[in-house]
Amino acid sequence: MIIKYLQILILLFTSAIFYGQNLPGNAVTTGPKKGSLVIAGGGRMGTEITEKFITLAGGRKAPIVVIPTAAGGEIDLENVWFAEQLKNYGATNVHILHTYDKDEADSDSFTKLLKSANAVWFGGGRQWRLVDAYDGTQTEKLLLELLNRGGVIGGTSAGATIQGSYLARGDTKNNQIMMGDHEEGFGYIKNIAIDQHVLARNRQFDMFDILKNRPELLGIGIDESTAIVVQGNEFEVIGESNVLIYDGTFWSREGSDLKTLPKKENVFYFLQSGDRYDMRDRKVITE
Repeated sequence: MIIKYLQILILLFTSAIFYGQNLPGNAVTTGPKKGSLVIAGGGRMGTEITEKFITLAGGRKAPIVVIPTAAGGEIDLENVWFAEQLKNYGATNVHILHTYDKDEADSDSFTKLLKSANAVWFGGGRQWRLVDAYDGTQTEKLLLELLNRGGVIGGTSAGATIQGSYLARGDTKNNQIMMGDHEEGFGYIKNIAIDQHVLARNRQFDMFDILKNRPELLGIGIDESTAIVVQGNEFEVIGESNVLIYDGTFWSREGSDLKTLPKKENVFYFLQSGDRYDMRDRKVITE
């Protein structure tokens, strides 16, 4: 009788653990096992962000690929802004890769550059264009392989949001719909939604449209001229402005005991250059 009772308890305990691990609120946010991400919030790309990307790529002679597809329309491949910026900073091995055709994106000839590249940068525009062009193709596969061999993937604005698992502002009608007809990014970070231009465009409350429906996600908003550099499950803020964290908690250098805070469903806080954050544990790294 006692043995049977113990068996029931073990079964209940095991079921509770399994169920708890699969609740939406228990989803774990994790970064890439290898390689680095540079995720920028749009606007002017200052020296610190550009130099950091070049350094992570392996220096000024490293092979770098810039993908401007998110911009849409007819793209002048001779004058892609960030490619020119990289050259102005001394990068000597910069290439452009662009198509709207999935069949081309799935071809060996198109993806040849990615096989030897150290780094890739996604330009700004509309993030769903990157999904429509590259999702499920050799291009997407080789981008992940680049990361897994220790390379760096960066991007700004739309090129920032695409790196998350949930595609914020992914609607083809306009960029104000937070949960649109495209909802999956390339997922270099799991269980996260990434927004951009947040303070410059007063978008700081928009993330709640996603989180009230997908509370398991970590929300991050990155302002212009600012980036996070992700390695493993941690990131560091670089640049001129702030990163907003939506993790259901509040953090401040001066503490919060005397502050009147909103409910956890409506709270966020700011990080600035030099601050570090653990995405898996969802807490600021203070040591």
